[in-house]
Amino acid sequence: MNYAIIAAGEGSRLVEEGVMEPKPLVRLNGIPLIDRLVAIFLKNGATSITIIVNEEMKSVQRHLSEWKLAVPLHVIVKSTLSSMHSFYEVSRFLNEGKFCFTTVDTIFREEEFSGFIRTFLSDSVYDGMMAVTDFIDDEKPLYVNVDNEMTITDFTDQPSVSTAHRYVSGGVYCLSSNALPVLAQCVENGISRMRNYQRELIKHGLKLKAYPFKKIVDVDHASDIKKAEFFLLS
Repeated sequence: MNYAIIAAGEGSRLVEEGVMEPKPLVRLNGIPLIDRLVAIFLKNGATSITIIVNEEMKSVQRHLSEWKLAVPLHVIVKSTLSSMHSFYEVSRFLNEGKFCFTTVDTIFREEEFSGFIRTFLSDSVYDGMMAVTDFIDDEKPLYVNVDNEMTITDFTDQPSVSTAHRYVSGGVYCLSSNALPVLAQCVENGISRMRNYQRELIKHGLKLKAYPFKKIVDVDHASDIKKAEFFLLS
Protein backbone atom coordinates (compact mmCIF):
# COMPACT_ATOMS: atom_id res chain seq x y z
CA MET A 1 0.00 0.00 0.00
CA ASN A 2 1.11 3.56 -0.70
CA TYR A 3 1.70 5.88 2.25
CA ALA A 4 2.15 9.63 2.51
CA ILE A 5 3.23 12.13 5.16
CA ILE A 6 2.12 15.76 5.20
CA ALA A 7 4.98 17.73 6.74
CA ALA A 8 4.57 21.11 5.07
CA GLY A 9 3.36 23.09 8.08
CA GLU A 10 5.55 25.77 9.63
CA GLY A 11 5.36 24.55 13.23
CA SER A 12 5.22 28.18 14.34
CA ARG A 13 3.93 27.43 17.84
CA LEU A 14 6.90 25.17 18.55
CA VAL A 15 9.30 27.87 17.37
CA GLU A 16 7.60 30.49 19.54
CA GLU A 17 8.06 28.17 22.52
CA GLY A 18 11.78 27.68 21.95
CA VAL A 19 11.92 24.48 19.88
CA MET A 20 14.50 25.18 17.19
CA GLU A 21 14.19 21.99 15.12
CA PRO A 22 11.60 22.00 12.35
CA LYS A 23 8.66 19.86 13.40
CA PRO A 24 9.50 16.78 11.24
CA LEU A 25 12.89 16.54 12.99
CA VAL A 26 11.59 16.97 16.54
CA ARG A 27 12.68 13.87 18.44
CA LEU A 28 10.53 11.61 20.58
CA ASN A 29 12.67 9.33 22.71
CA GLY A 30 15.59 10.08 20.38
CA ILE A 31 13.78 9.43 17.08
CA PRO A 32 12.68 12.23 14.70
CA LEU A 33 8.94 12.32 14.09
CA ILE A 34 9.32 11.73 10.38
CA ASP A 35 11.72 8.79 10.85
CA ARG A 36 9.31 7.15 13.25
CA LEU A 37 6.43 7.31 10.79
CA VAL A 38 8.47 5.95 7.90
CA ALA A 39 9.70 3.03 10.01
CA ILE A 40 6.10 2.20 10.96
CA PHE A 41 4.95 2.40 7.34
CA LEU A 42 7.71 0.05 6.21
CA LYS A 43 6.64 -2.46 8.84
CA ASN A 44 3.08 -2.26 7.54
CA GLY A 45 3.53 -3.17 3.92
CA ALA A 46 4.55 0.12 2.32
CA THR A 47 5.04 -0.12 -1.44
CA SER A 48 5.89 3.58 -1.72
CA ILE A 49 6.19 6.59 0.58
CA THR A 50 5.50 10.19 -0.45
CA ILE A 51 6.46 13.16 1.75
CA ILE A 52 5.71 16.84 1.24
CA VAL A 53 7.74 19.49 3.08
CA ASN A 54 7.65 23.26 2.71
CA GLU A 55 10.27 25.23 0.85
CA GLU A 56 11.81 26.73 4.01
CA MET A 57 12.64 23.36 5.59
CA LYS A 58 16.17 23.06 4.20
CA SER A 59 17.38 20.83 7.04
CA VAL A 60 14.46 18.46 6.50
CA GLN A 61 15.18 18.37 2.79
CA ARG A 62 18.81 17.46 3.51
CA HIS A 63 17.70 14.83 6.01
CA LEU A 64 15.43 13.16 3.47
CA SER A 65 18.06 13.31 0.73
CA GLU A 66 20.26 11.01 2.80
CA TRP A 67 17.69 8.25 2.98
CA LYS A 68 17.91 5.02 1.02
CA LEU A 69 14.71 3.04 1.39
CA ALA A 70 13.72 -0.37 0.11
CA VAL A 71 10.65 1.20 -1.55
CA PRO A 72 10.25 4.25 -3.82
CA LEU A 73 10.45 7.55 -1.92
CA HIS A 74 8.86 10.65 -3.45
CA VAL A 75 9.74 13.99 -1.84
CA ILE A 76 7.76 17.08 -2.80
CA VAL A 77 9.14 20.47 -1.77
CA LYS A 78 6.32 22.98 -1.87
CA SER A 79 4.66 25.43 0.50
CA THR A 80 0.87 25.02 0.42
CA LEU A 81 -2.22 26.81 1.70
CA SER A 82 -3.42 23.97 3.94
CA SER A 83 -3.00 20.30 4.72
CA MET A 84 -5.71 19.57 2.16
CA HIS A 85 -3.65 21.30 -0.52
CA SER A 86 -0.61 19.33 0.61
CA PHE A 87 -2.65 16.15 0.22
CA TYR A 88 -3.58 17.29 -3.28
CA GLU A 89 0.10 17.62 -4.16
CA VAL A 90 0.95 14.10 -2.97
CA SER A 91 -2.20 12.56 -4.46
CA ARG A 92 -0.62 12.04 -7.88
CA PHE A 93 1.45 9.27 -6.30
CA LEU A 94 -1.65 7.72 -4.69
CA ASN A 95 -3.93 7.36 -7.69
CA GLU A 96 -4.39 3.59 -7.67
CA GLY A 97 -6.00 1.31 -5.11
CA LYS A 98 -5.87 2.05 -1.39
CA PHE A 99 -3.53 4.39 0.45
CA CYS A 100 -2.90 5.90 3.87
CA PHE A 101 -1.62 9.34 4.86
CA THR A 102 -1.11 11.33 8.02
CA THR A 103 0.35 14.57 9.27
CA VAL A 104 3.88 14.33 10.63
CA ASP A 105 2.96 15.28 14.20
CA THR A 106 0.31 12.60 14.78
CA ILE A 107 1.40 10.19 17.51
CA PHE A 108 -0.21 6.78 17.92
CA ARG A 109 0.79 3.38 19.17
CA GLU A 110 2.19 1.15 16.47
CA GLU A 111 0.11 -1.91 17.37
CA GLU A 112 -3.13 0.06 17.03
CA PHE A 113 -1.99 1.43 13.68
CA SER A 114 -1.21 -2.07 12.40
CA GLY A 115 -4.70 -3.23 13.32
CA PHE A 116 -6.14 -0.19 11.57
CA ILE A 117 -4.25 -0.97 8.36
CA ARG A 118 -5.16 -4.67 8.41
CA THR A 119 -8.83 -3.83 8.87
CA PHE A 120 -8.83 -1.32 6.03
CA LEU A 121 -7.04 -3.62 3.62
CA SER A 122 -9.46 -6.47 4.32
CA ASP A 123 -12.55 -4.28 3.90
CA SER A 124 -14.46 -4.29 0.62
CA VAL A 125 -17.43 -2.12 1.63
CA TYR A 126 -16.04 1.29 2.58
CA ASP A 127 -14.34 3.94 0.45
CA GLY A 128 -12.29 5.07 3.41
CA MET A 129 -11.47 4.46 7.04
CA MET A 130 -10.61 7.27 9.47
CA ALA A 131 -8.72 6.96 12.73
CA VAL A 132 -10.75 8.41 15.60
CA THR A 133 -10.32 8.60 19.35
CA ASP A 134 -12.40 9.59 22.36
CA PHE A 135 -9.28 11.10 23.93
CA ILE A 136 -9.75 14.80 23.25
CA ASP A 137 -6.63 16.92 23.66
CA ASP A 138 -6.85 19.21 20.64
CA GLU A 139 -7.50 22.95 20.75
CA LYS A 140 -9.92 22.78 17.81
CA PRO A 141 -10.94 19.13 17.42
CA LEU A 142 -12.98 17.83 14.51
CA TYR A 143 -15.82 15.76 15.93
CA VAL A 144 -16.75 12.61 14.06
CA ASN A 145 -20.36 11.45 14.30
CA VAL A 146 -21.07 7.78 13.66
CA ASP A 147 -23.99 5.36 13.61
CA ASN A 148 -24.17 2.02 15.43
CA GLU A 149 -22.01 0.36 12.77
CA MET A 150 -19.32 3.05 13.08
CA THR A 151 -20.18 4.43 9.67
CA ILE A 152 -19.36 8.14 9.68
CA THR A 153 -22.44 10.32 9.27
CA ASP A 154 -20.95 13.78 9.72
CA PHE A 155 -17.91 15.86 10.69
CA THR A 156 -18.66 18.79 13.00
CA ASP A 157 -16.73 21.54 14.74
CA GLN A 158 -18.81 21.09 17.90
CA PRO A 159 -19.80 17.85 19.67
CA SER A 160 -23.19 16.50 18.68
CA VAL A 161 -25.83 16.01 21.35
CA SER A 162 -27.65 13.47 19.18
CA THR A 163 -25.04 10.71 19.34
CA ALA A 164 -23.90 8.54 22.21
CA HIS A 165 -20.40 8.35 20.75
CA ARG A 166 -18.06 11.31 21.07
CA TYR A 167 -15.08 10.80 18.81
CA VAL A 168 -12.65 13.26 17.29
CA SER A 169 -10.51 12.86 14.21
CA GLY A 170 -7.10 11.34 14.86
CA GLY A 171 -5.46 12.74 11.74
CA VAL A 172 -4.75 9.37 10.11
CA TYR A 173 -6.65 8.72 6.91
CA CYS A 174 -7.05 5.57 4.81
CA LEU A 175 -8.81 6.11 1.50
CA SER A 176 -9.35 4.49 -1.85
CA SER A 177 -8.79 6.19 -5.18
CA ASN A 178 -12.57 6.90 -5.25
CA ALA A 179 -11.85 9.83 -2.92
CA LEU A 180 -9.46 11.63 -5.26
CA PRO A 181 -11.96 13.16 -7.73
CA VAL A 182 -13.65 14.85 -4.76
CA LEU A 183 -10.27 16.25 -3.71
CA ALA A 184 -9.64 17.70 -7.17
CA GLN A 185 -13.11 19.26 -7.15
CA CYS A 186 -12.46 20.83 -3.73
CA VAL A 187 -9.26 22.47 -4.97
CA GLU A 188 -10.99 23.66 -8.14
CA ASN A 189 -13.86 25.17 -6.12
CA GLY A 190 -11.60 26.96 -3.64
CA ILE A 191 -12.45 24.72 -0.68
CA SER A 192 -9.70 24.56 1.94
CA ARG A 193 -8.84 22.52 5.06
CA MET A 194 -8.94 18.76 5.52
CA ARG A 195 -12.10 18.89 7.62
CA ASN A 196 -14.02 20.52 4.78
CA TYR A 197 -12.72 17.92 2.35
CA GLN A 198 -13.95 15.17 4.64
CA ARG A 199 -17.37 16.80 4.74
CA GLU A 200 -17.38 16.85 0.94
CA LEU A 201 -16.66 13.11 0.87
CA ILE A 202 -19.85 12.51 2.85
CA LYS A 203 -21.83 14.91 0.63
CA HIS A 204 -20.65 13.04 -2.47
CA GLY A 205 -21.94 9.75 -1.07
CA LEU A 206 -18.65 8.05 -0.20
CA LYS A 207 -18.94 5.54 2.60
CA LEU A 208 -16.48 6.14 5.44
CA LYS A 209 -15.90 4.06 8.55
CA ALA A 210 -14.47 5.24 11.87
CA TYR A 211 -11.76 3.10 13.45
CA PRO A 212 -11.27 3.89 17.15
CA PHE A 213 -7.81 4.25 18.69
CA LYS A 214 -7.53 4.39 22.46
CA LYS A 215 -5.41 7.51 22.24
CA ILE A 216 -3.82 9.76 19.62
CA VAL A 217 -1.90 12.92 20.45
CA ASP A 218 -0.49 15.77 18.37
CA VAL A 219 2.81 17.57 18.87
CA ASP A 220 1.75 21.20 18.53
CA HIS A 221 3.42 22.72 21.60
CA ALA A 222 6.75 22.23 23.35
CA SER A 223 4.94 20.63 26.29
CA ASP A 224 3.48 18.02 23.92
CA ILE A 225 6.93 16.51 23.32
CA LYS A 226 7.31 15.08 26.83
CA LYS A 227 3.64 14.16 26.85
CA ALA A 228 4.06 12.17 23.62
CA GLU A 229 7.25 10.50 24.85
CA PHE A 230 5.53 9.33 28.02
CA PHE A 231 2.54 8.10 26.01
CA LEU A 232 4.75 5.95 23.77
CA LEU A 233 6.71 4.50 26.69
CA SER A 234 3.76 3.86 29.00
